[in-house]
Amino acid sequence: MAEKKSTDSAENSENLTKEKLQFLENIEVELSVEVGRTEITIRELLRLNEGSVVELDRLAGDPLDILVNGTKIARGEIVMIGERYGVRFDDIVDPVKRVESVS
Repeated sequence: MAEKKSTDSAENSENLTKEKLQFLENIEVELSVEVGRTEITIRELLRLNEGSVVELDRLAGDPLDILVNGTKIARGEIVMIGERYGVRFDDIVDPVKRVESVS
């Protein structure tokens, strides 16, 4: 009888976990791709106009950072899907490291 209670408890716990995950599946997040960064002065910013070029900290061909709500989750590359851009995930960040970077 104790074994049956233990099994029932485990099943109930598993069902609750599945329900919680199903609830989370519908939450929208922002996925963005970062090509690179640089620092410029306010003077340089004010002088930017159409056709200006700003050098970034990445080399052409370097993997791009893939962010979810501002947290890096992977690195990847831009691909073409018909007439639209897409991103191919190459290197996924370890989930433990993702959580550490948020805290």
